[in-house]
Amino acid sequence: MIQSFAAGLRLGAVCCFIAVPLVAAAQTSGAAPTIVRADQAKYGSAPAPYPAGATMAVLSGDPSKAGSDYAVRLKLVNGTKIGVHTHGDTENVTVISGTLLVGVGTSFDAAKMLALKPGDYVSIPAGTPHFAMARGLTVVQVNGVGPASMTLVK
Repeated sequence: MIQSFAAGLRLGAVCCFIAVPLVAAAQTSGAAPTIVRADQAKYGSAPAPYPAGATMAVLSGDPSKAGSDYAVRLKLVNGTKIGVHTHGDTENVTVISGTLLVGVGTSFDAAKMLALKPGDYVSIPAGTPHFAMARGLTVVQVNGVGPASMTLVK
């Protein structure tokens, strides 16, 4: 019993020595947590080449800035199609609500699309041609490292 308690104290001391520098670094970095409640996200028109009707909210970071970790939310109305495109950065997408149909390839082919439901995730490497479509009102979160870019494949 005493040995277990002593081992626990040593482990606790080690954890404190690891945690204290991490907390101190966070306090001295000047960075504050970013908290965005879903109902308070500020959506505006998504930039071209997203289709008309798509809206976007920047949750954190600056998608246009090189090296900036960013998180954005996209709202897509039912039936919104995003044609074949590529991104300059890896696109990490989590479905928040609705259904996002995603396919990989150089031509829009509904038969090749996979239905992603809330909680599902996909990571698409930079330069990979892909396409998407919303089934129902769909909200997705996209995380990446800027600069974010989207190029339609013709």
